Amino acid sequence: MVKADAVAISARTLGVGDLDLICRHREEMFRDAGQSEAVLSVMTEHFRTWLEPRLADGSYFGFALLDENNPVGGIGLITIDWPPHPSHPTQSRRGYILNVFVEPSHRRRGLARELMRLAEAEFASRNVEFAVLHATEKGQPLYLGLGWGPTTEMTKRLCD
Repeated sequence: MVKADAVAISARTLGVGDLDLICRHREEMFRDAGQSEAVLSVMTEHFRTWLEPRLADGSYFGFALLDENNPVGGIGLITIDWPPHPSHPTQSRRGYILNVFVEPSHRRRGLARELMRLAEAEFASRNVEFAVLHATEKGQPLYLGLGWGPTTEMTKRLCD
């Protein structure tokens, strides 16, 4: 249980019934980062198709934060196959954090920090020693404050 401005916030694991919630949070997260509605509707349609079987088989997992019974935040987690690397020389997988979202009405209360704490603990319980995420501009201060650092990753869109 998390105390946020004298309100008790509880956490629960995500399940198959959270498909719509996760899709909404992801869409809102990217909307908040300035993505266009045209891109968001296409992305959400394809993300839903990608997410549904992964929620069912447990390869997409994570947490929802609840204010009473109302979801006010969430975080998604996956493990990805990755060759041993200087950052994790004995493991062939990485944790990946995605879809970190807190409702605007509940921001600035430490809930995103709590979601990250839950994520790190969950990865540790699965013996995942290294994790990555992609941060929006708004999220970068949080992650930097939690000890996350930038990488040398570069990207290029190969097809239009």
